[in-house]
Amino acid sequence: MTPSVLAYEQGYAIHVNQPGDSLFYHLDYDERSHELNMEFQHFHDFYEICILLDRTAAHIIEGSLYEIQPLDIVLLRSSLLHKTQYPKGAPPKRLMITFAMPRNTPGLESGYTELFSVFDKPIPIFRFTEERRQAVLNPLNEIYAISQDPSALHSVAIHSKFVEFLCAIHRYSAENSYVREETGSSMSQRMYAIASYIHSHYQNELSLEEISKRFFVSAHHLSRQFNKVTGFTFTEYIQMTRIRNAQQMLLNSNKKITDIAAQCGFASFSQFNRIFNKQSGMSPSAYRRRRRSLQHEREAMLVSGRSDGMDGAGENRELT
Repeated sequence: MTPSVLAYEQGYAIHVNQPGDSLFYHLDYDERSHELNMEFQHFHDFYEICILLDRTAAHIIEGSLYEIQPLDIVLLRSSLLHKTQYPKGAPPKRLMITFAMPRNTPGLESGYTELFSVFDKPIPIFRFTEERRQAVLNPLNEIYAISQDPSALHSVAIHSKFVEFLCAIHRYSAENSYVREETGSSMSQRMYAIASYIHSHYQNELSLEEISKRFFVSAHHLSRQFNKVTGFTFTEYIQMTRIRNAQQMLLNSNKKITDIAAQCGFASFSQFNRIFNKQSGMSPSAYRRRRRSLQHEREAMLVSGRSDGMDGAGENRELT
């Protein structure tokens, strides 16, 4: 498929501010080969959008496998555990967008909450008819054009067009025609189903024996196949999912850390503290203090206009 529907120039990138700022955009026009597939699922504290331009790929989102066609729009909210699998052969072309956007503009809070609701759909992948697709993607093409001729207002213009892009997805979301299809071997499908079950029930007590009975597979076989398919042991995957959710609760709530440990499925606070230190490199209380302090510093810098890269949209041809 020709990439003419969506502007594309391999190795081109557009930046507004820097990752970690309360508002930033990074649009990366590149290609990704099978050899660069990530081994493990991962998550970010920012939003991510992936649009393939040719060939197909697969996304693993919260343990579920989704096949992606060219010009499907994959929306990944912050803290969503995910991984992309690209096929062997010629590397597919893609537009990868990472961004963060303040949603507390006075008078617009409810509107932004509704706008970002598209990221919370049960299946956050959108496939539109050719006519709708062009209407949705046009703002991205305008962002590309704006970046070719930087001005004093191009950061504001890019932000405006990006909001228009999200509004178009929301406007036509009811017309989404994406349907998840079962692919891969039956055993792989079962392992992804188990991973998805873990994401939905991480607050509960989970054991290899209980899950093996629920999904009609021996505990020994489940243990081997789960590691083979996901790259994690059964226990590692449960712990990673629980810690990931605990991190978000630490940042976005004022709940006591002991309560967070219990709500995330840990049998004891000492177990939670030990595993959290191992995965995060610091204690839960230190994580909360450090991340909140960084957030406040970045927001203050953005308000004062001293954030690095405030006017920094343009190209970068050295990305890999």
